Amino acid sequence: MAAGLYLLYQLLHCDAELLPVVVFVVYGSEAYVFNKTAETVTSYMDMSMMIKAVKELSRRGMKGYIIYDVGGGLDIPSPFLPPGGWGMLVVAAPETTSYISWANEKRAVRIIMNCPDESDVKAMCVWKKRNQPPPQQAEYWREVKGRMDKLGPILRYIFDEGSYKYWIAKCHDLVAWTTSWEIQRYFVFGTSKLWEGNKVLEYLARIVRVRGERNGELPLNAPITAHLASKTLCKLAQLMTQADFNLFVSRIRDCLMHANFGKCAMFAFLNVAFMAAIRRKLKELKPPTRRSSHRRASEVRSQEGPTSHYFLPSAERIGKKTCINHRLLYIPEVEKFPLVDGFFFMDSNPMTLVGLRMATAGGHHTTASTVRQFTDCLAAYFNSWKKLSRDMSWEIIYVQHADSTPLNDWQRCDVVNSDNVSKKESQKIAAFWEEKVRQYQVSIPSRDF
Repeated sequence: MAAGLYLLYQLLHCDAELLPVVVFVVYGSEAYVFNKTAETVTSYMDMSMMIKAVKELSRRGMKGYIIYDVGGGLDIPSPFLPPGGWGMLVVAAPETTSYISWANEKRAVRIIMNCPDESDVKAMCVWKKRNQPPPQQAEYWREVKGRMDKLGPILRYIFDEGSYKYWIAKCHDLVAWTTSWEIQRYFVFGTSKLWEGNKVLEYLARIVRVRGERNGELPLNAPITAHLASKTLCKLAQLMTQADFNLFVSRIRDCLMHANFGKCAMFAFLNVAFMAAIRRKLKELKPPTRRSSHRRASEVRSQEGPTSHYFLPSAERIGKKTCINHRLLYIPEVEKFPLVDGFFFMDSNPMTLVGLRMATAGGHHTTASTVRQFTDCLAAYFNSWKKLSRDMSWEIIYVQHADSTPLNDWQRCDVVNSDNVSKKESQKIAAFWEEKVRQYQVSIPSRDF
């Protein structure tokens, strides 16, 4: 993020009487000494000469500050820096550890700088396209935001399409080629451990600052985006036993909450204690017709929730149809699966489809065409879907984080013009939605995961 240059800019604008000298060291190979009193800038390609000059300024009673921008694994700050009475700030990426011996010797304080947020990146986009018409500015921001949502706010990759494709492919490959022997690399998520050459963290993580005890701050290794967190969870779920995977999710639930509440909550439905806890919190959302409440299938047969998960492939990769398994939580691999984020079936009479929708504040109304897309997907996945679904009851649970404004109203199924569904069929689907689908809302604090 060019943090070193930003700090240099700030220090150069400090009062010259309070801070007459600023030194900027670039990757241990070149240095610039800014003498604000003499109004001079001296460049050095020999670090020993720079150190000698800085010591002389210190001997003459001049105060100064050094910014040392670490370049790589072989770039080690000199033990002779800073001279007495001076300050020094070493700027390094999380994967760089060459400065640690210097930091330990100098008893340096570790400061964590957050990644750029969305407003920072948007401001950069506005500046880059400041001479272009508003529609082109908006289109450029849309492209950059799309890349950032998947890759994270990594400035060297999100502004250029070629750079983005290169790095996102490397991230996907790292996850895809993970073996059972490499699972331990992922256990640093949710901890404050240094990266120290861990490629998993370099590609998939960011450091966030979280509040610790006594209003202090702690660094935490968290997933860099929801997209990559989902990819990671899906891969680890294939490599671990169900018990180990549930334990892993529970260990890192706090850092998952920073990136991907939905996916974290989805896997929590495999936990018996979690299922028991949310049953007590479910609130029914009633349609305007004010039909009477009924006992939920998940309540009547509470002992028969899903115990394992199954990732549904994309439509292009569907092979043979399979039979419905009441012990499985079905999680779509594709990110924009219609209607729900996951679902399972209860062996009740009649059989009940329980759909899980991870919801934020605001309405989550759907359309008849979306419901049709959902049922078409299920017909492609499961044997005898048309026959089984004829008398099947539906329950949709809108799962929200406790910090979100809770849904209180019935979520409609609207009839809209669609090329895929006729008006008559849309009206039939909308009627089914209002008459047969039961809706519930539940708010879950992160401690329940």
